[in-house]
Amino acid sequence: MATVMEFTSPAEEFPLGSIFENLPGVTVELERLIPHETLIIPYFWVRGSETGDIEAEFESHEGVTDIRLVDSIEDEYLMRAEWMQEYFGILSALAKANVVVLSGIGTKDEWRFEVRSESQEAIAEFREYCLENDIPIEITAVHAMLPIQGEGYELTETQREALVLAYERGYFDTPREASLEEIAADLDITQQSLSSRLRRGHRRLIGATLASSS
Repeated sequence: MATVMEFTSPAEEFPLGSIFENLPGVTVELERLIPHETLIIPYFWVRGSETGDIEAEFESHEGVTDIRLVDSIEDEYLMRAEWMQEYFGILSALAKANVVVLSGIGTKDEWRFEVRSESQEAIAEFREYCLENDIPIEITAVHAMLPIQGEGYELTETQREALVLAYERGYFDTPREASLEEIAADLDITQQSLSSRLRRGHRRLIGATLASSS
């Protein structure tokens, strides 16, 4: 049974967390992780700073072998990094247990992850790896995968919550009956985080419906 786990980890315990030391206003959101022999390559969105400052922060990290800007949308930057193995930490635990990151958002306070595995055994393997390697995580929820309807939508709980609330509040109506700011306030998240959840939720819904039937 596909299982979803939510957990938090101190900001400094995740490789990308080093950016918060000098850029505390930055938010980092994982896009995906690509295991590659001795490297793990994370793609991630960064908000709250200029791309030059972000690159400079990571270039000074001794564990980073390469970092580059992939794309940008307004004030959000999609970046790609290559990490040396000894600095993997949670990245290594996720890759070894074949656990998929559904969402991973980091601020100066902490990292919040939502991950999915094909079985409870993989989740247990991830937890055991973290324990054996002194990687601190605090598990906040473990539950079965909950599709909106039918099979295969694979929305995260946070994406589903944002999409449903935006729909119910009339965000998708013309004219709009609620703003992004109002819905973000209801969810107690930033407008940028809400925008990201809606975008990723749309992508998964389209991928599971329109794209799969074409």
